[in-house]
Amino acid sequence: MKRIIIGILVIVIYLSGCNQESTNTEKKLTIYSPHPLEFIDPIIGEYENNTGITVKVISAGTGELLSRIESEKNEPVADVLWGGSLSILENHLYLFEPYLSDNEEAALYKNEDGYITRFTLVPSIIMINENLLGDIEIKGFKDLLNPALQGKIAFADPSKSSSSYEHLINQLMAMGKDDIEAGWEYVRKLNTTMNGKILDNSRDVYRGVAEGEYYVGLTFEDPAAQYIQSGVPIKIVYPSEGTIVRPDGIAIISDSNRMEEAKDFIDFLTSYEIQTYIASELNRRSIRNDVSPAKGLATFDKMSTMDIDSQWSVEEREAILKKYFRLLEMINTETGEVIN
Repeated sequence: MKRIIIGILVIVIYLSGCNQESTNTEKKLTIYSPHPLEFIDPIIGEYENNTGITVKVISAGTGELLSRIESEKNEPVADVLWGGSLSILENHLYLFEPYLSDNEEAALYKNEDGYITRFTLVPSIIMINENLLGDIEIKGFKDLLNPALQGKIAFADPSKSSSSYEHLINQLMAMGKDDIEAGWEYVRKLNTTMNGKILDNSRDVYRGVAEGEYYVGLTFEDPAAQYIQSGVPIKIVYPSEGTIVRPDGIAIISDSNRMEEAKDFIDFLTSYEIQTYIASELNRRSIRNDVSPAKGLATFDKMSTMDIDSQWSVEEREAILKKYFRLLEMINTETGEVIN
């Protein structure tokens, strides 16, 4: 009897070991991403179907995700950060692993730092709910100071949302030109029109406009384009004073346990096939020089695009945010409100 029990135990232990080994060798990938889930899901589905690799996505704002990566750097939870503007990511290169994609040659914007692969192009835009706006005309930033828009403009916290930080830089540069203080004076007036209120993340901005909570949102292009494709009465305005168009990025998290899978994921995202799908089906501008713009989106010659000092927006980020929140505090002190 004892021999039978011992034999059974040996078999159980052996099978458990086999099961554990199978679990350890299972191909899987954990992704942190600030992208909208409606953008993420079809791409992840395609990747899983093509590779057999299981993907877990954890979605949050860029700032929150970077904080998580920082706190987890001794024991990384995620393998890839997918999304976020260069103005934020380039301040955190120490959190990432060096990598140059196999598709680097086709990129319009190159991975000059050696860590961040450029993914897509992201113009800052003014998103309008046409049903609510009525006869209020908006062509650019100056039109947002219309008293009729008091409390009707949505903007996310630029310390949490990389797209909002890019938008803040856009406002400063477009309205300040060669005088940065004039840009800050515009930002003060705009935030006064917004009643000193900012939202937690970029999703709250475009959803708030689409669902009628706000007339106008200061956001990025493709969520607005997606709503238009779905038949929602949304209009995209590229600020007449100047629109910034910058790439977002993808990076491998340092000491990832799935390094090869992470590299494969980046190559997949920047491939011709997926970049074409992103442009044609998800209304996002491709980073590749051989993929045409998304249907229905303005071509660059129809925008008043502007160049900015990218290094300045990266190096001065903390100082810019500090000044912005000090300005918000002053506005909220005057109105008796509390900053979000």
